[in-house]
Amino acid sequence: MLDVELIEPPDELAAAEVERLVAVALASAGIEDGHVAVEFVGSERIRQLNRDHRGRDAPTDVLSFPIDEDGVAAGPRELGDVIVAPEHTADLREAVVHGALHLAGMDHEADDGEMLALQREILSW
Repeated sequence: MLDVELIEPPDELAAAEVERLVAVALASAGIEDGHVAVEFVGSERIRQLNRDHRGRDAPTDVLSFPIDEDGVAAGPRELGDVIVAPEHTADLREAVVHGALHLAGMDHEADDGEMLALQREILSW
């Protein structure tokens, strides 16, 4: 079972839609169980996270922080966090899917377009 925790979701995106998008994105990579937190933050917080974790002192639309666990833990497997800055994205749905695909281990900077093609496919459903 997939557990999606929403933190400060914006009014314009229903919680059920966020959960569906995360579930579809992760299932496309064969992940159907675990816990994911999706947090919606402001410009200053996303800038701070981007600076601290990527060395880029500027806001961005979405960041993903996968959790690589070794061994067996009690409760659902922690997959990681997706952080979305609504004021820096034109499409909240796209940002959620993009972040979830990164949690699934995909990387558009290293593949030959597979991640972004899958992202477009998921958003067309």
